[in-house]
Amino acid sequence: MKILKYISIFLISVSIYSCGYKLSGKTTNIPSGISSIAIPTFINKTFEPGIEIPFTRAFLKEFIEDRRVRVVDRNRADSILEGVIKSFELSSVSYDRSGFVMEYQTTIVMDIRLRKRTGETIWNEENLSETRWYRTSSNILTSETNKAIAIEQTAKYLAEKIRNRFFYNF
Repeated sequence: MKILKYISIFLISVSIYSCGYKLSGKTTNIPSGISSIAIPTFINKTFEPGIEIPFTRAFLKEFIEDRRVRVVDRNRADSILEGVIKSFELSSVSYDRSGFVMEYQTTIVMDIRLRKRTGETIWNEENLSETRWYRTSSNILTSETNKAIAIEQTAKYLAEKIRNRFFYNF
């Protein structure tokens, strides 16, 4: 009876460890030799002041929290991720009965380039775009806060997309 108990424990252990599961989150498909990345402040080519700040911050946050590559300064990095925010469009999409704008749509277009420290381009994503909507208010502070939130959400989404491309879709 004891032998059957040990055999069943052994078989259960073998089946658990051989069923094909593995820990994920540490594997990458990035080229060999890249273990660190620098993310300098993005370039703002729009008329929206300060829009580069939430984008740079979102990309830094994604890579720092991921921890599969070290985020370091440009002088010590194996690779550099550069961003250019090319356009920021704001258009009204809904109005109240009096004709006042109730909701705006923001569309942001940017380019991302990953290159080695030597200057060799590893990949280039051009014309990445994302659109978000936000509600306005008669209170200008509320409207500007909602606009800032829409910009931050766009930055977070695009940062996640590029981080996934960096680690999984080389």
